[in-house]
Amino acid sequence: MWIERWEPEDERFWKEEGGEKVARRNLAFSVVSEHVGFSVWSLWSVMVLFMGPEYGIDAAGKFFLVSMATLVGAVVRVPYTFAVARFGGRNWTVIAASLLLVPTVAAFVVMEPGTSYGTFMLCALLTGVGGGNFASSMTNINSFFPLRKKGWALGLNAGGGNIGVPVVQLVGLAVIGAGGGPRVVLGVYIPLIVVSAVCAFLFMDSISSVRNDTGAVKAATRDPHTWIMSFLYVGTFGSFIGYGFAFGLVLQTQFGRTPLEAAQLTFVGPLLGSLIRPVGGRLADRFGGARITLWNFLGMGAATGVVVIASLRESLPLFVGAFVALFVLTGLGNGSTYKMIPGIFQAKAEAAGLVGEEAAAQGRRLSGAAMGLIGAVGGLGGLGINLALRQSFQTVGSGTGAYVAFLAFYGVCAGVTWAVYLRRPVARTTATADTEEKSQLSYAEV
Repeated sequence: MWIERWEPEDERFWKEEGGEKVARRNLAFSVVSEHVGFSVWSLWSVMVLFMGPEYGIDAAGKFFLVSMATLVGAVVRVPYTFAVARFGGRNWTVIAASLLLVPTVAAFVVMEPGTSYGTFMLCALLTGVGGGNFASSMTNINSFFPLRKKGWALGLNAGGGNIGVPVVQLVGLAVIGAGGGPRVVLGVYIPLIVVSAVCAFLFMDSISSVRNDTGAVKAATRDPHTWIMSFLYVGTFGSFIGYGFAFGLVLQTQFGRTPLEAAQLTFVGPLLGSLIRPVGGRLADRFGGARITLWNFLGMGAATGVVVIASLRESLPLFVGAFVALFVLTGLGNGSTYKMIPGIFQAKAEAAGLVGEEAAAQGRRLSGAAMGLIGAVGGLGGLGINLALRQSFQTVGSGTGAYVAFLAFYGVCAGVTWAVYLRRPVARTTATADTEEKSQLSYAEV
């Protein structure tokens, strides 16, 4: 149904008039749809484990398959974001869920030895539509919750979606362990897609006040914070999805694990990273997203340093332990960075003189437009990780060179977070400078 009046910042509306109940219901079924979307997007991280020598595809070719799924999933996030305002959150969720049938049915038809590499590539590209579900889902849920609840709500929504990565890998593990083939995995997900679309149709809502706003899109595109946050999200979500897609292949290629042995380890990191994402949002609600994000990038750098050592020593236990820690930190960072986005735009609105619901509405307007762009650029980080690993294995026979590059990148991300959102600017005497200072200082709390 369409909701004509929606004022989540109004405490009476939120608590006494049923706003919170409606928001939570939409959040629950948004999580279901996004979860299935992430599983479909991640399908080829599982399909490649079934592709033995009889398929005639080497490790570099498999890395390229998962890279192309990542690429499409990142790019389609931009139109998916704006589709919410064009069609309504409920209607677009039904459409987006239904579109997931295309890549799963296509893969079900062709998944066997003898199929051309080009056909497999086309199927991998089609799974990218599952990555778009994240952007539309986050934009939709951002409209339902007040600022004080956004860290938790967006973290829970995204975490429930992210967990689709380890779940599809667990399904793959169960099928491999039982001696089944890849079509069994696909057969599990086809009915789940139908269920998610039906649930969205029956139980979700659209907010009438959310409309395509060309001005908001243009303003978000021109705002430097959109691109700064995109860069930081490359470090958090780009790492999560890139490692999630590549980890099983790395275990097979660098450490000689069998498909079953790799599948037994692959799901652990993405599972923990998904479960911890709401915690990152909650911590950001309490202590400020910028502070949590800074410390998180420092932790990611430390964990990546251990990964480099483990790779050089060829120590599988140390390598897996460090990577699991890295996955957990990507999850925390995903939650804290997404909490920052609406807070930044509301802080800017308040610095411009807006107050109360007017400032909150302006913050929702711009942050909703920015989220699609930030999510798309962040998703491209996953592409970068898979291509870097592919190049490193082709060049030196291991992923060590790629891990060193990732370590340096996390150091840059930490520096940017501190310089832009935590470093106190030098006090100035003009009225304009005072306004700018107050605005920048408030970013530490977003």
